[in-house]
Amino acid sequence: MPKDLPLNSLGFAKPPADTRVVVAMSGGVDSSVVAAKLAEEGYDVVGVTLQLYDHGAALAKKGACCAGQDIHDARRVAEEMGFPHYVLDYENTFREAVIDEFADAYLGGATPVPCIRCNERVKFKDLLETAKDLDADCMATGHYIQRKDGATGPELHCAADANRDQSYFLFSTTPEQLDYLRFPLGHLPSKDATRELAAKYGLAVADKPDSQDICFVPNGNYASVIEKLRPGAADPGDIVDMEGNVLGQHRGVIHYTIGQRRGLGIGGLEDPLYVVKLDPDTRHVVVGPKEALSTRTIPVREINWLGDEPFTSRKEWHLKVKVRSTRPPREAIIRPISETEAEVELVVPEEGVSPGQACVFYAPEDSRIFGGGWIYKK
Repeated sequence: MPKDLPLNSLGFAKPPADTRVVVAMSGGVDSSVVAAKLAEEGYDVVGVTLQLYDHGAALAKKGACCAGQDIHDARRVAEEMGFPHYVLDYENTFREAVIDEFADAYLGGATPVPCIRCNERVKFKDLLETAKDLDADCMATGHYIQRKDGATGPELHCAADANRDQSYFLFSTTPEQLDYLRFPLGHLPSKDATRELAAKYGLAVADKPDSQDICFVPNGNYASVIEKLRPGAADPGDIVDMEGNVLGQHRGVIHYTIGQRRGLGIGGLEDPLYVVKLDPDTRHVVVGPKEALSTRTIPVREINWLGDEPFTSRKEWHLKVKVRSTRPPREAIIRPISETEAEVELVVPEEGVSPGQACVFYAPEDSRIFGGGWIYKK
């Protein structure tokens, strides 16, 4: 084979037909388009779907991924485009690596993000190893994020479409994983462009609704799932103010989240109150004024650093951070404590910063992601 072959669209100096790519297929339109696009370009495509859960009602839930109808949809796309497709049973792995921690974190008063743990511990770990076992050159997914070649290796960048960007959920992607991963949709201008491609390839999932909520939480009812996983978790307790005065009763800490205002059942007060703390040990839901939600200093651990220099090579990093998936990045000063811990100081205080959420680091001027970590309670 000539040595001067140009790089193909996945970055390899060989023809697409000689490039094997495993596509992680959830059954939704995004990953289906990735698989169909690469198959049409002539790549040696292998589709793999993980069966992650089987929780009764969740199987029939529209807008979930990796179960029932979605597995059927992924298989159908593979048949239509003429490439092999495999379904792997990862229910036990998913429960141990994602669902159990979700339940325990929620019971601990945190607000967990299981989608990040799923990417980190299942899709980009076990599935990625499976792709290597299949002798694939790389693994492609339908995530809206970009991988760009930088001076010291691949870099992670936000999607071209800010409304679809999934960088918050992928901050824990390691440099080694990033070297192997490909994200063919990250450069697209909109979700409409993805659906247009699906229609072009004649895919039955072209008009399939986007997934909503957490895949194993039917109808977004977190509390009912926690009660099933941890019987007795919904024990009632007191709603107290910041001085400990009892204002009312609640039906279980698991029914509340930091920043919540509605549904507290303590009317007749002049000023609105918000949930500012959850204490599962005393079964207290602590409420206070809105200003009590304001946070400037955030402890962060389990940091995955994606910068060119070592994280501890500087005393301070002046970056932007995002503390919830729905919020824009804000200016911050990150002070490393170790390679995996830091104190983050927000230039402008944020409301509703909650343990269990991620704190993701962004470049101040461009689209690059510098990793991030997990917010915790000191």
